[in-house]
Amino acid sequence: MVTAAQPLSRATAHPCPRPRPARSVRHLGPNWYACVMGTAITATAGSALPLGVPGLHAACLAVWILSLAMLLALLAARSLHWRQHRDQARADLLDPATAPFYGCLAMALVAVGGGALTVGGDWIGTGAAVALDAVLFTAGTVVGLAAAVTVPYLMAVRHRVRPGQATPVWLLPVVAPMVSAALGPLLVPYLPPGPARETLFWACVAMFGLSLLATLLMLPLVFARLLTAGPLPLALTPALFLVLGPLGQSTTAVGRFADVAPGVVPAADAHGFGVLAVLYGVPVMGFALFWFGLSAAHVLRARRRGMGFAMTWWAFTFPVGTCVTGAESLARHTGLAVYGWLAAGLYVVLVAAWGTAAVHTTRGLFSGELLAGPRPAAGAPRPATARTRSGAVR
Repeated sequence: MVTAAQPLSRATAHPCPRPRPARSVRHLGPNWYACVMGTAITATAGSALPLGVPGLHAACLAVWILSLAMLLALLAARSLHWRQHRDQARADLLDPATAPFYGCLAMALVAVGGGALTVGGDWIGTGAAVALDAVLFTAGTVVGLAAAVTVPYLMAVRHRVRPGQATPVWLLPVVAPMVSAALGPLLVPYLPPGPARETLFWACVAMFGLSLLATLLMLPLVFARLLTAGPLPLALTPALFLVLGPLGQSTTAVGRFADVAPGVVPAADAHGFGVLAVLYGVPVMGFALFWFGLSAAHVLRARRRGMGFAMTWWAFTFPVGTCVTGAESLARHTGLAVYGWLAAGLYVVLVAAWGTAAVHTTRGLFSGELLAGPRPAAGAPRPATARTRSGAVR
């Protein structure tokens, strides 16, 4: 999904010394969890491709291990951020451009947990993979449900936003429960038969409905803002790809419901989920491809106008990855090879985007630019409007 930070293009970046370790986490916001999300889904999406590619599974395992290491490092750094810079942490919650990124924490936890079962079991063993996924899924789901309620509440009572300020970033907290809905079914077969399995299964279905309906409320605001207020700021333009997240993830979710429903719910209900996987997934994937093309056109326009690298480029990873897993689900449930090839094509895009974002992010970390706070140009007065972490102007 998307993170926010200062662009790294030569035209916009300010030279600055590498920040000292004691202060380097002050501007490490919740947006950074998107790096973990994008890395985790690169591993899990690749492991389920319906095409046999030699060495792909081993590569996906290595990428998942990297995502686990990134998650642990980031959790430690964010804990330090809250201990040493509580004023900045509180300011993030009150910033309408930053607060939605708390949904990224939930999605990072659940995504890495899901990867433990789909990829990591070969390395740590099935028992450890189930335990790790159970812990991360539970923690991520709790955080995701809290973010889905808290962030819209803050936007209503504390933040001051107008319709013209709507961006796809607003979707992040309400999409988090959809990630839990899509990955929770992986744990269902490992629970004892009976009420435990049924409870988790129906809880995932409930989170699917929660997230889907909340997204349907938010998405018209984003689309209307795009048509009436013009393109997003250059650095924020990649955030348009965030809309793919709930589309691809919901398609993945209904496919997973159909996979695990037999033996968990009555046969008639299980058959209904199999039908839903196709009747819901096919049209939603069609809309996802439409939005992919629209977003790509906006990104090409922004690139021609000088859009340099910014952490918002991570929006090209997780949302695209959900479309890969959605296409993989449709390939299983329709039996059509075209969805397998669609998944493979989108995965190529995902790997290219992940590699590009990872290289630039690593470079920005070593230079210190990505962790430096926003600053006005030398000799210039502080502007009346401040650039937010997401690259938007408020």
